[in-house]
Amino acid sequence: MPNERLRAALYTKGLTVHALAEKVGVDPKTVERWITQDRQPYRRTRLAVASALDTDETYLWPEALTKEQVVSASSSEIVTIYPHRWAVPRDAWGRLFAEAQNEIGILVYSGLFLAEDNGVQRLLADKARAGVKVRILLGDPDSSQVAERGVDEGIGESMAAKVRGVIALYKPLRAVEGVEFRLHSTVLYNSIYFADDEVFVNTHVYGVPASNAPFWHLRKIPGGEIVTTYLDSFERVWESAKPLPRGE
Repeated sequence: MPNERLRAALYTKGLTVHALAEKVGVDPKTVERWITQDRQPYRRTRLAVASALDTDETYLWPEALTKEQVVSASSSEIVTIYPHRWAVPRDAWGRLFAEAQNEIGILVYSGLFLAEDNGVQRLLADKARAGVKVRILLGDPDSSQVAERGVDEGIGESMAAKVRGVIALYKPLRAVEGVEFRLHSTVLYNSIYFADDEVFVNTHVYGVPASNAPFWHLRKIPGGEIVTTYLDSFERVWESAKPLPRGE
């Protein structure tokens, strides 16, 4: 069967068969066979192709890695696990966002601790002005999901008030070109913060404030699936969220 994923990835990236062949150092006929006959190149070449197309090896060739290889690679994506968010060194947040070259994403209900950090806000603004795409998802303060999270944490209506306060705190950042805010109405199992392939995940635990919940530091590696799972989740929430106008 043809490899339609590879064909589509080429089209999306705007590359021809000949251009990809030149990038990875193979004959164009070889690339044609990858597409039309679903041939699998050696892993080093698969990684080069995935890099050239800004996608994952396992997306282009789902059967390429054994289950054991996927498990091993995924385990290697875990950089550090902290028992609580408050245990994460403060400068780790600055390093995360400062190293972004292409994209920054934040998915929270309120994320008050970030909104109150003027240094982080300046860094996000500087990154956006430098061409980095910055996307921030906040909980819709009028949603039942935000209300329920307030009950879960024992703060009731204060959760919605926190979100409204954060929206106000972000007013200067919302005016920066390249920064986009949306409001979501999803059950948030984890807060997600990422810069390119580096990801922070703040787990949410019933009855426990987010600052006291366990926290994962992840970094994507070829063949791993943990980071991809969280980034895909961010995209699904983003697609269903509603834009927050700059003037509100």
